Amino acid sequence: MSGSIRYTQVDSPVGPLLLAAHDDGLRLVEFQSPRHPVPVGGDWQPGRNAVIDLAERQLGEYFGGTRRSFDLPLDPHGTAFQREVWWRLAEIPFGETISYAQLAQRVGKPSATRAVGAANGRNPLPIVLPCHRVIGANGSLTGFGGGLATKEFLLRLEGAMLL
Repeated sequence: MSGSIRYTQVDSPVGPLLLAAHDDGLRLVEFQSPRHPVPVGGDWQPGRNAVIDLAERQLGEYFGGTRRSFDLPLDPHGTAFQREVWWRLAEIPFGETISYAQLAQRVGKPSATRAVGAANGRNPLPIVLPCHRVIGANGSLTGFGGGLATKEFLLRLEGAMLL
């Protein structure tokens, strides 16, 4: 990892987002009232860097309807299992949804639906690693760190909800 972690708040249609990154990758996209806030460490400093600038631009394009996937250097911190779940999220196509059971199968742990759901809920890069695309087996919008209204907004933006 090179340099300290920079962080700043940016505006979005789903409210302010806290972005944090070091020069090698995006570490955090956090909603205003996160369910599992990431503690700001001693090497975190207010400010911007090239990764934050790129993330802000790509998020703007996503919310503007011109970007369907992200091309950012990523550096989410978590356990090996959590990171495996998070990387699988990136494989869910724009505008599509899968169930937690399907995600567990993709991770290679079909009996670990609950653990996969817990890892999904700790995703430090929501929107970029699209945990909002994971829904209940019956099609219900289950828990989401940014709130269910935000999850619904993101799915509607992607055309995954026709109601």
